[in-house]
Amino acid sequence: MFVSIVCEISNDDNKIALKHLFVEYGFKQIFECLYESAKIKEKELARLKRDIDRRTDSYDSVRIYQYPLDEVLVITTLSDKRWRRVVVKR
Repeated sequence: MFVSIVCEISNDDNKIALKHLFVEYGFKQIFECLYESAKIKEKELARLKRDIDRRTDSYDSVRIYQYPLDEVLVITTLSDKRWRRVVVKR
């Protein structure tokens, strides 16, 4: 599954913690706040979301793009410490 993560982090400590977390999970940094992986599995991604939640605060925003997940694009957003999920079908 291809996964792309875009993040807007409010403080430098959280930004550094997330950067190390993404590298630990095998993501490659494309730009300062953009990470991609084509090798992550669904169970690892679920663990990653929990780890992201632990390392962010209410001012941070993280958007995760997953494709293909059941042949659809799934966009998951963390904002105000709440996860929201949008499924885009053909």
